[in-house]
Amino acid sequence: MDTIASLFSFITTPVSWVIVQFHKVYGALFGDDSGWAWGLSIVSLVVLIRICLIPLFVKQIKSTRNMQVLQPKMKAIQERYKNDKQRQSEEMMKLYKETGTNPLSSCLPILAQSPFFFALYHVLSSIASGKKIGAINQELLDSARQAHIFGAPLAAKFTDSVDKLNSLDASLLDVRVVTAVMIVLMSASQFFTQRQLMTKNVDLTVKTPYMQQQKMLMYIFPVIFAVMGVNFPVGVLVYWLTTNVWTMGQQMYVINQNPTPGSKAQDAYLQRVLKTVDSRGQVRGRTQRRTVKAIVSKGPDRNDIERKFITGLSKKGLVAQEDGTVKKGEVVPEGEGAAAKRQQPKRQTKAKRQTAATAGAAKDEPAAGSKTSLQKQDAPQDDKPTSAGKSASGSSRQAKSGQRKGPQRPKHPSKK
Repeated sequence: MDTIASLFSFITTPVSWVIVQFHKVYGALFGDDSGWAWGLSIVSLVVLIRICLIPLFVKQIKSTRNMQVLQPKMKAIQERYKNDKQRQSEEMMKLYKETGTNPLSSCLPILAQSPFFFALYHVLSSIASGKKIGAINQELLDSARQAHIFGAPLAAKFTDSVDKLNSLDASLLDVRVVTAVMIVLMSASQFFTQRQLMTKNVDLTVKTPYMQQQKMLMYIFPVIFAVMGVNFPVGVLVYWLTTNVWTMGQQMYVINQNPTPGSKAQDAYLQRVLKTVDSRGQVRGRTQRRTVKAIVSKGPDRNDIERKFITGLSKKGLVAQEDGTVKKGEVVPEGEGAAAKRQQPKRQTKAKRQTAATAGAAKDEPAAGSKTSLQKQDAPQDDKPTSAGKSASGSSRQAKSGQRKGPQRPKHPSKK
């Protein structure tokens, strides 16, 4: 770890200078040798770094969502060119270029934090060994060595020996209890952050290997941090715990305000928008109007959650507009809708059609008989049954066939 930290020694001076500036502020409140003054200086360093990394975080969100959308296409390319790895790579790069997606964008915040993380580790290791480094002179070095957080020095580790802890004026029990609690909190915050991403902010309609990979990382990352944490100084644990809590809070905000389409978070968000519209009669805020505008612009490409939202507005007598606002419109009654309008009448069975045809023939017989008797009164009585018999036989033949009157459509050759 010391060798890796030395590779980032070029940023050690800026990191130590920032810590010293924050220490001046908190030292005036809590005292120069207070552990709170040094601990809050490290926390402020994290906040400053994370604020600067917000653009990268936004880019990470967009890249992660694009990767989720592209997973089916990527899987199709892999299956199509499974025997040609070079062509497969070319098609993947072409897909990334067309969609403007960079697979490394999801790792940018972690990669950007790495130099600061190892530089801070290098600074705290130098404090533990009593060496001046960067902007920390001898006076600040003595003050930092005396600083304790709940009885544990900032430069102490879980694996430090009793002799080394005695030199830092600390007990083995205090250091191990504080470091163990911080390692557990650090791993738990990492697990919760990944879990809320997988359970709330993932499109459940798309089942891809990417989701399985993320689920594995949800369990692997906390274990890795727990194993590595025993070699981190208390000050580095403060840094890493703070950045995990920041990430968790930042992600909760994104999930609540800008959820992934098709996810549970989007359903909850749109239900909140419906309640707001129901109580105020209009869409509240620029973010909500932007969301409604995006849903309207999708048209028939909306997912089930977005269609449910549009239907909910219709039931309240409101119609979403292209600019993201809502206006009063026609109310869709409960139980009526497109599905009810498309409902076809049930087709009659063959027996019912035969019964209807027989009844129709029976109604026509008296009229035909009376007409014959008026026109041909002198005709022999034997002719009437013959005509009636023909009419009855024709009606029965028509009832038996169950076909409509008029020319019939020729049957397909395969059905003859």
